[in-house]
Amino acid sequence: MDPLACGRLAPPPLYGLVLAGGRSTRMRRDKAALAYQGRTQLERAMALLTAHVARAFVSVRADQGSDAVRARFAQIQDAHENIGPLAGLLAAQAQHPEAAWLVLACDLPLLDEATLAHLLRARDPARTATAYRSSHDGLPEPLCAIYEPRSREPLAAYVAAGKQCPRKFLAGADTLLLDEPNPRALDNINTPEEYGSAMATLTAQGSATTRHITVQYYALLREQAGRREEALVSAARTPRELYEELAARYPFTLAPEVLRVAINAEFGEWSTPLAEGDAVVFIPPVAGG
Repeated sequence: MDPLACGRLAPPPLYGLVLAGGRSTRMRRDKAALAYQGRTQLERAMALLTAHVARAFVSVRADQGSDAVRARFAQIQDAHENIGPLAGLLAAQAQHPEAAWLVLACDLPLLDEATLAHLLRARDPARTATAYRSSHDGLPEPLCAIYEPRSREPLAAYVAAGKQCPRKFLAGADTLLLDEPNPRALDNINTPEEYGSAMATLTAQGSATTRHITVQYYALLREQAGRREEALVSAARTPRELYEELAARYPFTLAPEVLRVAINAEFGEWSTPLAEGDAVVFIPPVAGG
């Protein structure tokens, strides 16, 4: 009989992993850097995770480790290519095989504290994994789930057999499946349209106050927006939220990290709160030497 099932041993330590190694092809910009309510999605996910685990890491590809969004966090680099999110989990298990892993995708902006806490309370260390049953199709949700150390060997064998679908792995494993307390909490965001919908949902949930903002564009941003200035009503609370809101509308190719922002003719921070009537300017880098 499993000692854990008898309650004679403490459960394995719980570490956290935010999967941020995807290429964001459908979004056409880095999903980890998208802003929600004043923070990047990666910052928000790490904040949710860190409160519940002994150690927290960001899963990255080898070429992502030094980018501005990810560099501030402890990282685990993928050791496999072209196998999707399982690459991150396998790398984490190889580095810390003694730990259980609470795994989150970085594109779950509607994930709330109550949903995460419910998963943690229900965790069964005697099982292979604990996960939610999708409110959309009833299948396991692998990207907000707890993988126990006992999942390492069968998961490695699963991938060695040429299989890559984490949902099918959980469906065939000894997984404790839970009903989602919030049926939208695990909606992932893959396209600009879905990003706009998520922003609208979060705005409605927070009863966000709209503001009249004037925006000016220069150089490449002016070309991509097709205008030099516009007045708009926005629920964005910071310049970062405002820029991501505009980037979902216009084909901007510059990340916030390469821009400067000015508010009312003074250089400001991306996290500065916006006020009614503010004039915001996004300033691209100057070309040439």
